Amino acid sequence: MELLDQIYKAGVVGAGGAGFPTHIKLKCNVEYLLVNAAECEPLIQTDKYIMRHNADEIIKSLSFMAPLVGADKVIIAIKGKYEREIQALQSAIKKLDSKVELFYLKSIYPAGDEQVIVYEVTGRVIPPGGIPLNVGAVVSNVATVLSIYDATRGKSVTDKIITVTGEVNNPTLLSVPIGTPVSKCIKAAGGLNIKDYCVIMGGPMMGRILTSDEVEKRSITKTDGGIIVLPADHYIKERKSLSVQHIINQTKSACIQCSYCTQMCPRYLLGHPLRPHKIMRAISMSLDHSEEIFKEALICSECGICEMYACPMGISPRQVNIMIKNELRQKGVKFNTTLKIIPDEQRDGRQVPVSRLVQRLNLGKYKDIKFDDDAIEVKVNIVTIPLKQHIGKSATAIVAVGDEVNKGQLIGEVKREDMGANIHASISGKVTNVSDCIIIESSEVIL
Repeated sequence: MELLDQIYKAGVVGAGGAGFPTHIKLKCNVEYLLVNAAECEPLIQTDKYIMRHNADEIIKSLSFMAPLVGADKVIIAIKGKYEREIQALQSAIKKLDSKVELFYLKSIYPAGDEQVIVYEVTGRVIPPGGIPLNVGAVVSNVATVLSIYDATRGKSVTDKIITVTGEVNNPTLLSVPIGTPVSKCIKAAGGLNIKDYCVIMGGPMMGRILTSDEVEKRSITKTDGGIIVLPADHYIKERKSLSVQHIINQTKSACIQCSYCTQMCPRYLLGHPLRPHKIMRAISMSLDHSEEIFKEALICSECGICEMYACPMGISPRQVNIMIKNELRQKGVKFNTTLKIIPDEQRDGRQVPVSRLVQRLNLGKYKDIKFDDDAIEVKVNIVTIPLKQHIGKSATAIVAVGDEVNKGQLIGEVKREDMGANIHASISGKVTNVSDCIIIESSEVIL
């Protein structure tokens, strides 16, 4: 069976981002195959765990992937400070006599943005609104690379490694079936150690705040990597909870046009024509989003630097950009430019060190938490598995209520040529509900 077919059958998607179907992404021919091993969001430990424990599998997987995409150069982009992970990868490279190279990134945010990685490693700037393929590269996250290795051995994507940290009694790494309730993950990490709390799904910069009701209903998907519990009145919660209208009102009364949001924007520093301060100026004076300046919002990566770090007045260009992007995309508007893209000559001096970002986010008390080196395996007797955990088309259920299924069995399917991904049972049991999610219940007693 061809590798792309194995990847398709296993339901592999990008594990570190929006979940782009990997059998579609790797149908290309490139010069560079790059691996995103930056894990740039503060507090998250998931990818580092995978590199320490699965270095051999990662290097073997790359030996399959490189000829598939025709890559002459295979490079893992990893932060230079990840010493244990670097040692594990170097050992695997030597053991397997591999030609995979390591490229050492600085500890800045967002080092894991694929556009940043491509520029740092290759010196090539991806065009605004473009993808790595435009400059002869393809980028995959380390967890995705591991899933591809598993696919070659007939294993579908059924489990996830999750970091659970913050205000829990035992911050830890968990290995959980996809569809496990978030509340179960928090309980497996020793439970809450505060009464009034909020939960961030993902990293502190780009993650989403869950309401208490959502914590009970939300389940783990293929793209999840972290759960962070913080006090209910934490700085991050307050910033992420502001409505767009509130932010616009703030802009009208408080924006000082310092342009720090633009000066520190990672995409602007790469030379992209994205000027958040001008977007904020325009939106404070106009509600007509057809103006030319608003099209620049389409190339915002939503990294959160402007929102959480740059703005001295506590305003969020990021949230405004998201709103404008959604409106323009619904109208079919795309970003086009004929400008020559040249990185800003002051880029190196304007990058944000993760250590300073952690302090600005008021996360200092959590940054040095020590995790056990082994992930705790969590067993559950009920999972809620969404049929859409990825960009593109939702999978179609191929099971019915009452069916008995085994772990790894196909339960949701997309066609081979579709922009979507297959879905598999993450536990063995009986199907009890089929809607936009499939619920599976096991009779196994979980202690």
